[in-house]
Amino acid sequence: MSAPRVFDRPLLRQRLLRARALGPATFLLDRVADDAVDRLATILRDFPIAVDLGTPSAALRRALADSARVGVLVAIGHSPGALAPAEKLAIVADEEALPLRDSSVDLVVSALNLQTVNDLPGTFIQVRRALKPDGLFLAALLGGETLTELRQSFAMAEAEVEDGASPRVAPFADVREIGGLLQRAGVALPVTDVDRVTVRYASAFALMHDLRRMGAGTPLVERRRTPLRRATLMRMAQIYAERFADPDGRMRATFDIVWLSGWAPHASQQQPLRPGSAKARLADALGTIEIPGGEKARPT
Repeated sequence: MSAPRVFDRPLLRQRLLRARALGPATFLLDRVADDAVDRLATILRDFPIAVDLGTPSAALRRALADSARVGVLVAIGHSPGALAPAEKLAIVADEEALPLRDSSVDLVVSALNLQTVNDLPGTFIQVRRALKPDGLFLAALLGGETLTELRQSFAMAEAEVEDGASPRVAPFADVREIGGLLQRAGVALPVTDVDRVTVRYASAFALMHDLRRMGAGTPLVERRRTPLRRATLMRMAQIYAERFADPDGRMRATFDIVWLSGWAPHASQQQPLRPGSAKARLADALGTIEIPGGEKARPT
């Protein structure tokens, strides 16, 4: 059974290309690229063949180019326009249909791209298959409470002006859900964490301008197709200013960057112990009295 079509990916690609023509806003991508290099630096091993899966700019590839641990780096992009003209090793492909042989690469990285994949579990499975045994998957995607302020402001404004809200901000996966998807995909030793970035803007319109330059307009299939009414837009900006402004008048915008990592299974990796195989009691280690299940603690 195919995954539900939540995101209009052809529309998303058009917006990413338009953002590049406008002059993209790359501050989040630049931050993620630097963080990815720092995270890889803590792993004491080399990655002879690496793949950058769909990162919307060359920021991550530029950052990894100086890493002595990353050898050949291949870029995968959804269209020739999504890849920098100077890319020497590049493949045009969709993130939901990876053209990679099983057990062919040592590292797959991705920055701020996978949040708009319709079949995220399927992509995770394909990545795991493409990795060599003990190969690493490291990615960052927008999730959690990203743009919660804009979402709430639009919902309130539409409820007042148009008697009903429509989806204006794409849904984002929770960090626990992403961890569960990694486990379902057969990824070993999965780890997820969140880097919350709060950006302050002079107005809601300044935020929306940056989102346009990120190619981050609403890519939902079920989006409202009629033009946004001016009255709704102005009321949204007013609500945003009333609810999410700091004392100096600047307005907060939340971006939750969900980091995930995991490994292709290998016999050398740590394995969980079998239930009941422990050789020491937790109560002894904690210096407490063990109470059998169903009994209540007695007052001391």
